[in-house]
Amino acid sequence: MPPERTADGRWIVVDGRRWRATDPELPEEVRAELQHHLGKARAAVRTARAADDPQAVLAARRRVDLAKHGLGERGEPWWEQDAATRERRWTEALEALTDRLP
Repeated sequence: MPPERTADGRWIVVDGRRWRATDPELPEEVRAELQHHLGKARAAVRTARAADDPQAVLAARRRVDLAKHGLGERGEPWWEQDAATRERRWTEALEALTDRLP
């Protein structure tokens, strides 16, 4: 079941806390790829923490941040961006994430 959304669609509500929603203009394949990168990056954070490797934790957190920016969940709000800026945001995030693959 999808999370509750605010009336304007800009936020999801989880356990009473508001979180910025993913940009609804993202093409489905781009959204899926960014979410895949986000999941792998979050797993890398867990692995690096378990290994007590601060450098790896930092690198993995940077990948989480890139994916979240690409999804529109961080940085300048997607509803304040024009279409070209939004597309550039997710394209640059995907390029950076692809360049950082092991």
